[in-house]
Amino acid sequence: MKTAIIGLPMVGKTSLFTILTGVAQEGRIGSTSVRTGVTKVPDPRLDELAKLFDPPKITYATVEYLDLPAISKETLRDPSYLAGLRVVDAFAQVLRVFDDPSVPHENGSVDPMRDFDDVEMELILSDLVVVEKRLERLEKDRKKIKNPELDREYDLLQKCKTMLEANTALRALELDSDEEKRIRGFQFLSQKSMLCVMNLGEEDATKLHEKEEEYRHKLAGRRNTAVTAVCGKIEAELAQLPAEEAHEYLLSYGLKESGLERLIAATYRLLGLMSFLTAGDTEVRAWTVPIDSSAVKASGAIHSDFEKKFIRAEVVNWKNLVDLGGYPGVREKGLLRLEGKEYVVKDGDVLVIRHS
Repeated sequence: MKTAIIGLPMVGKTSLFTILTGVAQEGRIGSTSVRTGVTKVPDPRLDELAKLFDPPKITYATVEYLDLPAISKETLRDPSYLAGLRVVDAFAQVLRVFDDPSVPHENGSVDPMRDFDDVEMELILSDLVVVEKRLERLEKDRKKIKNPELDREYDLLQKCKTMLEANTALRALELDSDEEKRIRGFQFLSQKSMLCVMNLGEEDATKLHEKEEEYRHKLAGRRNTAVTAVCGKIEAELAQLPAEEAHEYLLSYGLKESGLERLIAATYRLLGLMSFLTAGDTEVRAWTVPIDSSAVKASGAIHSDFEKKFIRAEVVNWKNLVDLGGYPGVREKGLLRLEGKEYVVKDGDVLVIRHS
């Protein structure tokens, strides 16, 4: 899973990228280079299974984050910048809520909803340029040849154009599977799922969940848009502490999870993803798949041959496996089930794939 961290200047997005990935900041004034970093997805279920099986290898699911320079009309004209935005699954837009006189805001005042609308408009305008260019080309092609496929694409892009001209992001567009396939190759920016990351000041840290709800309400009704909140200053301090001290530090603010954990969980929910697990003496591992994946599709995440030669999946809930001390215990209690291709895998299922 690949997520781009975007936002206006001086909102704290690069600091957040550094906290999430451990990749140090660097001076790059005027540059449009893209930095990447990979973060392990925290998963207590995997930790418990590792204690049980004591394997030499533990493999967490990962999220790849991209840190791009501040978004603007200028950067959206740069082909390399656009390429970095187009390849991601989702955007995490950092919105500044903290008020700090020592950190100037490019618009002169702190207003997260205004900033959200400003970035949204830039994405919409960038997509409109792409749509208009393609429509011009289609008009010429349709005069030369009669092709129903060209007509369908033209009609769909006209629908996109109408929406964009109304200043509405394409993530609000409801598409059937055929339309989704036709439009996918354009990699429209305003169609990508958007996670709004509200960057709070330390004085609001104890009200983090209330602030989250406040902005969730303000952004209600927008399709494929979600909200989470972090306090950049606290996250920076957490990154310097051992795990036990970090936990106590979080509790002092009334928080149970770090910003990293909340941000990843929110991204998974937004994209409709979950994790199933595999566990044994050689490795315990988390695998990321879409919610409602069938057993045969989930097996393909492990290896394409498993999907082609799938016979059955042995399935058990991770908690039962841990509580009963391993596979013999769950077999004895009848909790290890044999499931076929159509079984819908659940978050936290442990699978053993039988294949030819």
